[in-house]
Amino acid sequence: MTSSSINTRLGLMMFLQFFVWGAWYTTIGVFMTDQGMGHIVHWAYTVNPLAAIVAPFALGLIADRYFATEKVLSLLHIVGGVVLLFTPSLAGNHVAFIGALLIYNLCYMPTLGLSNSLAFSHIKDAEKNFPRIRVFGTLGWIVAGLFISFVLGRILGTVAEATAWPLYTSGIGSILLGAFCLTLPHTPPAAAGQPISIRSILGLDAFRELGSRPFYVFLLCSFLICVPLAAYYAYTPLLVGATGFTNIAGTLTIGQMSEVGFMLLMPFFFARLGIKWMLVVGMGSWVARYALFALGAPDSVAWMIIMGIALHGICYDFFFVTGQIYVNKKASDKIRGQAQGMLVLVTYGVGMLIGAQLSGAAFNHYLAGADTLTLAQWQSFWWLPAAFAAAVMVFFALTFKDNQVASDRKM
Repeated sequence: MTSSSINTRLGLMMFLQFFVWGAWYTTIGVFMTDQGMGHIVHWAYTVNPLAAIVAPFALGLIADRYFATEKVLSLLHIVGGVVLLFTPSLAGNHVAFIGALLIYNLCYMPTLGLSNSLAFSHIKDAEKNFPRIRVFGTLGWIVAGLFISFVLGRILGTVAEATAWPLYTSGIGSILLGAFCLTLPHTPPAAAGQPISIRSILGLDAFRELGSRPFYVFLLCSFLICVPLAAYYAYTPLLVGATGFTNIAGTLTIGQMSEVGFMLLMPFFFARLGIKWMLVVGMGSWVARYALFALGAPDSVAWMIIMGIALHGICYDFFFVTGQIYVNKKASDKIRGQAQGMLVLVTYGVGMLIGAQLSGAAFNHYLAGADTLTLAQWQSFWWLPAAFAAAVMVFFALTFKDNQVASDRKM
């Protein structure tokens, strides 16, 4: 298989991976509100990080030791797709509905680290080539949002985000992705034959190998910045609707459209900023985004809301993608899967879990039994994650110093 053919397949894998996620993740709150579950929207964004906490176990125990990565990806996506197709039928039972979302996410969340690990195993010069492959994931998220708002919406003649069709779309896409994974480059388990221990299952081997003061600071700040991040994913769709926007999923794709541009520019910024300052800029963009939401909410200032959404390109690329590349640079081949899984656990797992519960508590505090927040309440709500993210950014900028990655900067 030629390098060009491999990159094409990896790009398509990323496209489908994030199409599947984007189709339901940005719309589930609208569907749940329509079904009388608005007060428990944060639980849909709690089971996702719960699954991310479990994900490293799958990475450390299965993918790194027993089965080829592409086969594990295939099985997880097919099983998850079937579960997601049945989830809307459980909307009348709140506990069963959230339980089904948990089962689906237990299948999906391990695939985030696995897909990154598979891609890194088959490319050279990650700083240059990984963003070019990962950008197809962003395109997949964009296509999902546009498809729901402008294709499904037109076909159904209603607000598609409030229907079960985003979930059906994700389910069908997941099954198709599972079949496609079997065509990916063969990626055998790098640690096959090595003894199993509790340390390896928990990812402690990776933690020991990667352990250093700069890495601990990076890991801590990755966790902390994801606490306010949960508020964005859970409540931005509701803010967008409250401030008068229609085609909610389509509007949110503005963020992914900016992500495409910044993803392609990442090699340029890597050469000039290096990993530390790319991470700082990414964190600062989260602060600016939440501040724009807070300032724009009371008077429904459209350009502020749109600008806040558009900052997603810097927020995601400069923080999450840069973080994945940083971990890849620090990890050896044998613990790469565990290392990427550890990052998923800390960010999408523990950080988003705590963030979902805290943002849900804040939202319900302002809600106080009403159907929705007033625009003034939305302003108060968004200042909370803005202040938190600002504190994390300052702490990271002052304490993160990694001479090894600084010396790797390419001019």
